[in-house]
Amino acid sequence: MTDLDFRQEAYAPSGPQTTNLADILERVLDKGIVIAGDIKIDLLDIELLTIRLRLFVASVDTAKKAGIDWWETDPALSSHAARNALQDENRELRARLEALESRPSDAREQQEQESGTKPSSRR
Repeated sequence: MTDLDFRQEAYAPSGPQTTNLADILERVLDKGIVIAGDIKIDLLDIELLTIRLRLFVASVDTAKKAGIDWWETDPALSSHAARNALQDENRELRARLEALESRPSDAREQQEQESGTKPSSRR
């Protein structure tokens, strides 16, 4: 092989590099991507509607690194969050019930009279 032949092989033009969809998706999820945009609807220079869109596409790990974890606390998306919301509501209702039951009987009778019901102790 001569020097000329070697040079031709070393500097042979290469075709365009192809990247498949899986590689692109892996790169986007690993690094994350933010897409932002505004939609405005005006009529005769009067602003009727403005919608601001902010889209963050990333893997769960990347989102957590960025401090985004709202899906863990949303009851509609997380059974753990829904369970916590129900426990909080139960605690609140039990406290309200205890407060109502611990009222003196005179206050209870007055409340029943105001609400239009007859006290159960009187006939």
